[in-house]
Amino acid sequence: MNSFLSLGRWFFTLPFAVLGLINFLSTKAMADAFVPNYIPAPTVWVIIGGVGLVAASISMLIGKYDKLACTFLAIYLLAMVILVHLPAAMAGSFSAQFLLFKDLALAGAAMMYAQHLAKDRSVID
Repeated sequence: MNSFLSLGRWFFTLPFAVLGLINFLSTKAMADAFVPNYIPAPTVWVIIGGVGLVAASISMLIGKYDKLACTFLAIYLLAMVILVHLPAAMAGSFSAQFLLFKDLALAGAAMMYAQHLAKDRSVID
């Protein structure tokens, strides 16, 4: 059972790296699909998000600055909830409602990781 549960570390971290790479490979499409019109320089935000997602994933996998990375990951996900998904969900988008709760759950998981699983507590204690 423990070997099965130990896969959770990989199942949590690797999708963030893949999503970060998708941000780089499909920057224009991601900017058009996810960045609201009221946010300036949408492609810049997509690239910054991609860098953050890949960096957080690497940090969690190697265990260096992983508490800090998970804290920033949770902040990023909560910003996505508030700035992107919530306005669209309030406008009636079913997919935005789904993404809102998914990102809220992932933010909670990142917070739990930072508090209970992070190895490197040198920056945030």
